[in-house]
Amino acid sequence: MRAAVFPAPDVSPICDDFPEPPVPPGHEPLQLVGAGLHNVVRGLATGRHYGSGQTTYPLVPGIDAVARTSDGRLVYTGYARPPFGTMAERLYAPFQVELPVGVDPLTIAAGMNPGLSGWMVLTARRRELGALGTVLVLGATGMSGSLAVQGALALGAERVVAGGRNPEALDWLRATGAMTVSLAHDGPDDLQKALADAVSETSPSLVLDYLWGPVAEAAFAVLGRGGEDTAANTAYVQIGSLAGPTASLPADLLRSRRIHIAGSGIGSQSAEAMLAEAPEVMASFADGSLQLPYTAFPLSRIGEAWAHTGRSRAVVVPD
Repeated sequence: MRAAVFPAPDVSPICDDFPEPPVPPGHEPLQLVGAGLHNVVRGLATGRHYGSGQTTYPLVPGIDAVARTSDGRLVYTGYARPPFGTMAERLYAPFQVELPVGVDPLTIAAGMNPGLSGWMVLTARRRELGALGTVLVLGATGMSGSLAVQGALALGAERVVAGGRNPEALDWLRATGAMTVSLAHDGPDDLQKALADAVSETSPSLVLDYLWGPVAEAAFAVLGRGGEDTAANTAYVQIGSLAGPTASLPADLLRSRRIHIAGSGIGSQSAEAMLAEAPEVMASFADGSLQLPYTAFPLSRIGEAWAHTGRSRAVVVPD
């Protein structure tokens, strides 16, 4: 079969022949409709992601996809066993969730992985407290962060503060109903002031951090300041590290505020938990509550897809 193939970690993928994936007895392979080229796909394929493990080559990249069954149904599927990823004409993965009627399948391929990253945290927090309160999203102008902002609004957050660097994306998020704060500051003092002003009215009950590094340190400094709201229960969830892999955590923050700091990602979320949320996330894409632009690339142009940048997610489709 034709597939996107990584011959080695330090080269670009090519379109080439690859063996058919093994399929358990009583099952049939699925036909690819579209597979999103997410950041985690790049990291796993090149061995740079913390979940890469013992990566062997050649391999087919891709962790999830929309595919068609032999009887014509469209399903969201993923987590094929390496080296068989989802960017191939045929694939097999252990789970399948049927798509809502009428939804654009390539929107699901593009958006489910980045959308679930924030949605699972938001729904868990809402179940815990009964309401979301104020949600602060750091890295809101990225694709995952933007979907987290949209998800918080769709799930009834009282107030959503979206922090990011891209002014056009911040304008778009403001139009959706979020309050925005620019994180395009060179020094830590200016960054702290911007964040402090953004949360001066109501302290966040939930922080979704897609950046980490110095942005997280600025947020820690703001959250650690005294005030009447320090009795609030704050959950700080680390999801991405686009601004840096490490951040210094001040001791006074842990002593001055009721705060719970945790991470969310591969290893901290089970496939079963993800599957439980998938139908509601797909329904939110179907009704327009969640939106994510995409650009489709056929398998034969996998090199172009891999190099794609910009405000849309690359989705690999059959030729």
